[in-house]
Amino acid sequence: MAPSTSAGRRRNPGCEPAAGTRPATPSGWRTADLPLTVWPCAQRTSQWQRHGRYLPESNRHPAKMLPEIARRAIDFYSDPGDLVLDPMCGIATTVVEAIHLGRKAIGVELEPRWASLAAKNVTHARSQGAAGRALVLQDDARGLGRGVLDDLAGQVPLILTSPPYGNATLGDPRGGKGMARARACEGRRMTAADRARAAKAPNCCRYGDSAGSVARLRYGTTDEALSRGNESYLAAMASIYAACTRMLSPGGHLVLVTKNLRAEGALRNIAGDTITLCQHAGLVFQQHIIALLAVLRDDGLLPRPSYFQLTYVRHALARGERTHLVCHEDVLVFRKPPSSHTNPSAPTATDKR
Repeated sequence: MAPSTSAGRRRNPGCEPAAGTRPATPSGWRTADLPLTVWPCAQRTSQWQRHGRYLPESNRHPAKMLPEIARRAIDFYSDPGDLVLDPMCGIATTVVEAIHLGRKAIGVELEPRWASLAAKNVTHARSQGAAGRALVLQDDARGLGRGVLDDLAGQVPLILTSPPYGNATLGDPRGGKGMARARACEGRRMTAADRARAAKAPNCCRYGDSAGSVARLRYGTTDEALSRGNESYLAAMASIYAACTRMLSPGGHLVLVTKNLRAEGALRNIAGDTITLCQHAGLVFQQHIIALLAVLRDDGLLPRPSYFQLTYVRHALARGERTHLVCHEDVLVFRKPPSSHTNPSAPTATDKR
């Protein structure tokens, strides 16, 4: 699947450092120079964004990217006919939205269960008229450009993905009492089919348990990751971002959907740590986008939390932890310099395998 060139790709105005300013970051950017954008991505619920467009089993994945976020990123940072790559594709949200928008797409997924479902979602999208071509591979993203999709190294205009947020075990939001609460939030009544599904839903769902699963690792620190220290989530992500840099074409974009969260009583600065790792890989931090998970209505925001988000916040408050409901995700946009080479000191696929 050969990528197409996109010399006319749209660029966001204001994405160059202000003239006469002194850069204050290693990448040549000052925080004040970075354009900030807000995307209203939850005007429809996540369930309705996926309804009919994805197979029902897709709801079992514990951390799905909102289709509206994927659509906006693909539409802005690529042109029709471009190749879009998702190195951690999950249920194939990026791939499905890309082929609906007339792009070519490749998804790489480590977990056999989700890779199989991703391929089925692509087939489902094709049956609905998606015109783009797609490929789903079950493989490790750390091997990109060094054993995985080597022929496309340096030729991908856009990489879009939502990495796992660390080790997570989540319940099925439509299991047990969760189904009744979900239907009440949606203003609908429980049906016999709803009750049957709620009774059968397993108690929990994980990213996966395959050897090498990033989500199973302890979080770690950026210093540890960049010094190729002990195995950790951040060390594995450093290897994946280095692999993404190898795959990007000069001037290509890496768009990451992240979210800061609390774990073990502490806030994990996932967005900030991701910026550090990507800059170390040789990428330029170009833009920070706030993807709202709340509805814009009149002069305010109406949150649309899941049952488990509400439950987590309530339990945290009961423990005396001061925390709030998170109503946005951080979309981080990086660009590979036109004449860039991968940072030779960045961790590679073989360092972590």
